[in-house]
Amino acid sequence: MRIAIVDDDAADRRTLHGRLEVQLARHSIHADISEYENGRKFLAEAAQEPFTLVFLDIYMKKDNGIETAKKLRLFDPDCMLVFTTTSAEHALDGFRVRALHYLVKPYSDKDFQELMDEIIDRMPKPDKYIEVRSANGTQRLRFSEIIYAEHYQHQIYTHTTDNRKITPRQTFGKFAEDLQDERFFLCNRGVLANMEHAVDFNGTDFIMENEEAITVSRNLRKSARMAFGDFLFKRRGI
Repeated sequence: MRIAIVDDDAADRRTLHGRLEVQLARHSIHADISEYENGRKFLAEAAQEPFTLVFLDIYMKKDNGIETAKKLRLFDPDCMLVFTTTSAEHALDGFRVRALHYLVKPYSDKDFQELMDEIIDRMPKPDKYIEVRSANGTQRLRFSEIIYAEHYQHQIYTHTTDNRKITPRQTFGKFAEDLQDERFFLCNRGVLANMEHAVDFNGTDFIMENEEAITVSRNLRKSARMAFGDFLFKRRGI
């Protein structure tokens, strides 16, 4: 997820940035947050790579937020747009550029939490992450990065899409608990497979996209077939 904050007041940008980090962490959502002091710089980058969400100040010294939003909509009809402003007098203009909400300054932490809950409910399911301690320090590990994780010789080995092998320093039970998500299937007492990276289940093994085969315990094979079928149904809209 990419989020932009467009505001010519540096203090307001920092405050909003901090509140965003708190709410995203509360939902275990990873996002790249960029700050812009005017609409021109924002539009230049938005044209290169779209943003999922933008917080756009209406009253900026050099750029008008409404005009910036109109220009954004010429090439990006999908970005979720929230105006940050000291007044909601431009509500009709906001409707014309399909603004989701007006965040009237000063706003409370409660107001912002309720807004973020609404925004996250409207978004396509964002990727989650966990933070793990390893020999290289604390790392943020996205669910979508994990192909599978295995536990042997008192270590957890997490195999990732970029060919890393991360070894979290925690119990396998706690690691599996933190990965409570429909993508992950516990194949046996020590192996978790991410069905997002499985290309098939042949009745005994998940065949992963890296061509590795993850064997499922005999008593779990029926459940694995059903779980994989349900996952494909939801993902593909079959």
